[in-house]
Amino acid sequence: MDPSVGLAAASRDGHLALRRVERQQWLVERLYAAHGALLVLDDLAAELGVSGRTIARDVARLRDAGLPIETRQGRDGGVRLDVSGDRLRPVDLDLPEIAALLSSLAVLGPSASESASSAALKLAAALGGETPAGRIEPDRTEQGST
Repeated sequence: MDPSVGLAAASRDGHLALRRVERQQWLVERLYAAHGALLVLDDLAAELGVSGRTIARDVARLRDAGLPIETRQGRDGGVRLDVSGDRLRPVDLDLPEIAALLSSLAVLGPSASESASSAALKLAAALGGETPAGRIEPDRTEQGST
């Protein structure tokens, strides 16, 4: 993966970059849930309330970052995630890289998505010690309890 390629490209407005990250996370999860089926860009755009061009840019960024995303043009076209190898081979991260990932997940918030929360917990557990990310819990206020 080219280190100059970011999933959320630099933005003057941090809020816009956060929305982009959230949208791209949703897109990855939506493609994964489709189990390799082709999804139409305009349908994905309608689900998110954005333009097809926005989804196309997100797909390009995700593909440039190394995700196995395929696109097909034309009437029967669409986008799909190659889930044939849905698990990564072991990754050797150093502590600053792990901290960067945990920080990014913390910015999204613990209730951003189930997979974001799961990833943060797994990274924290891999560190073997108590970390702030290791205490991620679902946001109870959204579930009606305090």
